[in-house]
Amino acid sequence: MVGTKSQWLTLSFTLALASLSASTAVSVYLWRRKSKSISNGEADKKIQELEASLKGALEKCAAERQGRIRAQKDLREALSRPNFDKVETTSYPMAPIGIVHSCFSTRNGTPRQPLLVPLAKASLIFDPARVPEASLGGLEGYSHCWIIYVFHLNTDLEKLWKHPSQSKFKAKVRVPRLKGERIGVFATRSPHRPCPIGLTVAKVEAVHGNTVLLSGVDLVDGTPILDIKPYLPYCDNIQEATVPDWVKVDDALAIASVNFSEGFLSSLAACWLLVEKKSLYASPDEFQSLIRQVLSWDIRSVSQRSRPHQPPLETEAGSRGDVDVENRVVSAEASENGGELVTSLMNDVYHLILEGLDVSYRINSNANVLVEKVTLASHTQTTSKTDT
Repeated sequence: MVGTKSQWLTLSFTLALASLSASTAVSVYLWRRKSKSISNGEADKKIQELEASLKGALEKCAAERQGRIRAQKDLREALSRPNFDKVETTSYPMAPIGIVHSCFSTRNGTPRQPLLVPLAKASLIFDPARVPEASLGGLEGYSHCWIIYVFHLNTDLEKLWKHPSQSKFKAKVRVPRLKGERIGVFATRSPHRPCPIGLTVAKVEAVHGNTVLLSGVDLVDGTPILDIKPYLPYCDNIQEATVPDWVKVDDALAIASVNFSEGFLSSLAACWLLVEKKSLYASPDEFQSLIRQVLSWDIRSVSQRSRPHQPPLETEAGSRGDVDVENRVVSAEASENGGELVTSLMNDVYHLILEGLDVSYRINSNANVLVEKVTLASHTQTTSKTDT
């Protein structure tokens, strides 16, 4: 709104100045012609008066322009100045300009960082009423782009509308790489922040009209987008950048192996017939590769991974029951058998929702994953994504 008013005032000023200059110039010209029939002294005097009048008018216009510039500056500062007494009334002219359609149906399983899962695809669809197609012209020339978005699925969003003294904002969060140890929120990429704004980078695969096809995303389906910017290696890639030692632990969340059960392919084939037309993936094989990449990192929460392993639960069907106990990991304790330490089969079932398909898997104490089957998702997981 401020920018529109500023442009209109500038245009009006330019037109007025042009009109005034033209009018004065015509007057000077006419008086020069008329001066031929009158004395030189009177003509020179009249010309001097007109030139003085023109100079005064130009100085007045310049002063008015400076006044408008100062008024616009004061208005911008007033709009951007935070009112700590009435935080809930401080606002900015920002609204989502697009939305992401991602392969990640829920927060649970969405990668903690971008580019960890190269096959993670998404389409960013812009609102044509706010973003003309011409706005995306040239974006296809970049390999990657920054994406600024909203953590719209945070469970504590309603607290952010309250006064700071009542919001109970948590200054420290639990970090997976530190095995649950707490650290200041601004030293992490946790989604639970005073302003729930996220920043990520993704590979630009293609641009079609008002849609950008992306890969390597860590965005859950339905994420509102505030802005995108091209990734510039010469200034965005800082060679001398340093991080704390705990961030350098690359294998902290790594999985030893990802395997698929004998019945997995048949269950995937049956489901693929129902989702093939709307899927971001070209084949069941590509979708299976996506599952492998996602589960190559431990997507469980800190509390799930930190609980001690327990002996397997016995069921009427035998020692390997399909038991889901509050999404816990219940792996067998090692037992002595012929002098060798043997790990029993996993007991708890975990669920990963991708493109509306429920991928069930198990994991043992040695970080080996067994993907059992795929079914149509019937419920929504609530486990939140945790960054860093």
